[in-house]
Amino acid sequence: METQIAQIQSIPLVINALKVLVTGLLGFLLAFFLTPLWTHILYKYKIGIRIKEHSVNGEKLSVVSTLHASKAGTPTMGGVIVWVAVLLLALLSHYVFPYIAEWTDTNFIARLDFFKRSQVWLPLFVLVTAGMLGLLDDYMSVRGKGTNKGGGMRFAFRFWWLFVIACAGAWWFYSKLGWDQIHIPAVGDFSIGWWYIPLFIFVILFSAISSNETDGLDGLNGGVLLTAFSSFTLIAFMQNWMDLAALCAAISGALLAFLWFNIYPARFFMGDTGAIALGTTLGVVAMLTNSALALFVIVFIYILESGSVAIQLTSKKFFGRKVFLAAPLHHHFEAKGWPEPKIVMRAWIFTALTALIGVMIGILGMGTAGFGK
Repeated sequence: METQIAQIQSIPLVINALKVLVTGLLGFLLAFFLTPLWTHILYKYKIGIRIKEHSVNGEKLSVVSTLHASKAGTPTMGGVIVWVAVLLLALLSHYVFPYIAEWTDTNFIARLDFFKRSQVWLPLFVLVTAGMLGLLDDYMSVRGKGTNKGGGMRFAFRFWWLFVIACAGAWWFYSKLGWDQIHIPAVGDFSIGWWYIPLFIFVILFSAISSNETDGLDGLNGGVLLTAFSSFTLIAFMQNWMDLAALCAAISGALLAFLWFNIYPARFFMGDTGAIALGTTLGVVAMLTNSALALFVIVFIYILESGSVAIQLTSKKFFGRKVFLAAPLHHHFEAKGWPEPKIVMRAWIFTALTALIGVMIGILGMGTAGFGK
């Protein structure tokens, strides 16, 4: 009798797990089948990258431009595949799946709806908004238009529109949702009052900018983001945030399809429309699950990449010399003669290890963290 009761009690958990897994699979399939259409458009209209010849401060990038000269003309804006697929899947799950469920008399299809306001609307809005802004930046870069040398937006301009998005999210969390707590794994929740606002802004900017800086080699950032969103799929699931877990699974599935075509040699690149949008969304998901500290462990490679840029710029400005052969860090290893696939695979392995530690910290040290508790 007790065994039968336990089996019955486990049914909702199994259904929730299937919801997340099936959503991830659908995200993969939808992105995979959208890719040929988008790739055709990219090649037809020659939406290929221009190799950067100047850094954010206007200095000549002789090392990077030489190493990547052969990549000139490779289509960019591949990140559109990810956020468009996720947006379409979210809308289909809410507006179409219920009718399919009614027509086929299959309740499980209706359960796949993950378009829930309290969990999904904000990160999905950020994903699409940042994706569209990044798409504009990519287009300006390809066409040689804009305020930056060689085309595109200046770093300062991109920084400020990201800052506006981060501020809007911080205001929503703090004023509308009344959220002002930070969770320290295995210790507990601490109310930090209005300091929550600058913390939120910092997490979003760190995640968005670091994602953009890491997107420099074939498959590098795509693999890092895939690992990160898969990690937060598990964290959200363990916090009983099933719709948020489904969203993260959908993003993971779409990223997996993107990587199919982005691994070396890449058929197309992610572009700002993918790197910035996904980085920003990752930060929002981390704050939603109250797992900001776990985020820094999961994507520790972002700290190394952004840190190398900060060290390089500071050293050149105050001491007049370089610390690295090139920055971010992956370009340093590239300049040392490491093959590109080796750098990428080692970065993936490193991220898998840090993600394992981060997920353990996020789950075992969870306590009462998260809105879902």
